[in-house]
Amino acid sequence: MMTFDNEVELSKVSRTHPNAKMVLRIATDDSKSSARLSVKFGAPLKSCRHLLEMAKNLNVDVIGVSFHVGSGCNDPKAYVQSISDARLVFEMASEFGYKMWLLDIGGGFPGTEDSRVTFEEMSAVINPALDLYFPEGSAVEIIAEPGRYYVASAFSLAVNIIAKKEVQLDCSGSDDEETCPNKNIMYYVNDGVYGSFNCIFFDHAHPKPILHKKPSPDQLLYNSSLWGPTCDGLDQIAEHLQLPELQVGDWLLFDNMGAYTVAASSTFNGFQQSRIHYAMPRAAWDAVQLLQKGLKQVEEKENICAPMSCGWEISDSLCLTPAFAPTRII
Repeated sequence: MMTFDNEVELSKVSRTHPNAKMVLRIATDDSKSSARLSVKFGAPLKSCRHLLEMAKNLNVDVIGVSFHVGSGCNDPKAYVQSISDARLVFEMASEFGYKMWLLDIGGGFPGTEDSRVTFEEMSAVINPALDLYFPEGSAVEIIAEPGRYYVASAFSLAVNIIAKKEVQLDCSGSDDEETCPNKNIMYYVNDGVYGSFNCIFFDHAHPKPILHKKPSPDQLLYNSSLWGPTCDGLDQIAEHLQLPELQVGDWLLFDNMGAYTVAASSTFNGFQQSRIHYAMPRAAWDAVQLLQKGLKQVEEKENICAPMSCGWEISDSLCLTPAFAPTRII
């Protein structure tokens, strides 16, 4: 099974894989997505009839339609328009004798709780559109590609401050010289844009650090920036952060680092990729151990709270209902 969206690809497949099952990928309006994909892939709706006719003449079997509204979609209506367009392509295909049976609605689903549009809000728009254009009994199999939805919140990244530099400021003439921070601070950490933070470039991410040690209310905050370990001046993670003064050896935590991070990281400048450590609440771990010992049923327990260790002590507890929960990866 392969996709196509142009004449050249269709001709190539007909020559080299004449028995292939083909899926026609159509373009979408992905203007409100963080990573636009239709600039590279997807046939305009107006060219689909010609492509289907060409496929028929080449005796190529077209079994369905696919689309992708872009990664990190912020407009659920983009799915509705694309599903409607897919219905039109199905009708075009039937004119050429095709009985297509597959619809791939792609990805773009959010994977974090702070997303501009929630997964539930998207589902509330997508499902009625599918019911309208591809109702039950239409003999069409519907699939999706929810990559970000599954992995974005599964990873947290812990970085260590390996160096710091203070840039002195002149506070003379300030309205409040006593509370004026007299320096900017640059922190260098052991991961950067050539590693897990490549999401800044490739996924338009804006990672925000969480302090390992909560600052006291009276601590002075300094204008701070975070930098990766490589020689490249572009290796900057964040700037204009208001942070208390941190020390070499302190840790910073970044949540929701599962999508488009380690998958595209490199060893540029000789720095190794981040190690992955798996962690889960003790209640879930105990349940897994019971299953591995051959027990077929595990008694469900509600409101189980157990501390979780992620390389350092965390005072918070996780409450799980039921005992199984997605693992947290650092």
